Amino acid sequence: MDKIKVLLIEDDPMVQEVNKGFIANVKGFEIAAVASNGDEGIQLAKSVQPDLIILDIFMPKKDGIKTMHELRKQKINAEVIVVSAAKDKDTIKLMLQNGALDYIIKPFKFDRIEQALEKFRQYRESLKEAGTMSQEQLDLLLYTEQAKKIENDLPKGLNEFTLKEVISYMNNQIEPLSAGEVAHDIGIARVTARRYLDYLEKKGVIKLDVQYGGVGRPVNRYVLNN
Repeated sequence: MDKIKVLLIEDDPMVQEVNKGFIANVKGFEIAAVASNGDEGIQLAKSVQPDLIILDIFMPKKDGIKTMHELRKQKINAEVIVVSAAKDKDTIKLMLQNGALDYIIKPFKFDRIEQALEKFRQYRESLKEAGTMSQEQLDLLLYTEQAKKIENDLPKGLNEFTLKEVISYMNNQIEPLSAGEVAHDIGIARVTARRYLDYLEKKGVIKLDVQYGGVGRPVNRYVLNN
């Protein structure tokens, strides 16, 4: 499998080394080049043709905001993840509006950049081949509003892909469903479905609808919390 080429645009030599080490520890990614400012980064982006650019904001000569504008203006075919100490809402909003796939605020831990790189890999693989996508497939690829509500650190035993799969499925349901029905349709164990549904209910993404029958215990059913 071809390695995903990464261009790192970062002016601080110590941060460069930390980021290089983090990226090298994520399987399938390699540092193709390193730039110390925006001007150098744009030139390297043209020659190296990276798949992904890791971009800082505060840099000499050309900051990250101007660099992002120039990358888009010159139609450089690379996705961008911002890694910066800038945490004001205007800057974050501007970078996201200009197409940044993710925004990581310094200082950060390895797990956070690993998560960003893995999401980029999934995004890239999903859109690599020509063809069409179903709404369910697209929902799994994109961050829905419900997914944005959820913290990055999932409880032990839960993984993000299955979580988004459950959210995508529930998005398309009108009537309340039991954990068994959700498990059957998605293809996971009932106890697993129950754990994800209970987690989403605690987060306010879905709500619990307890239904009482004529005989026996009440049945917990779940429906999207619109």
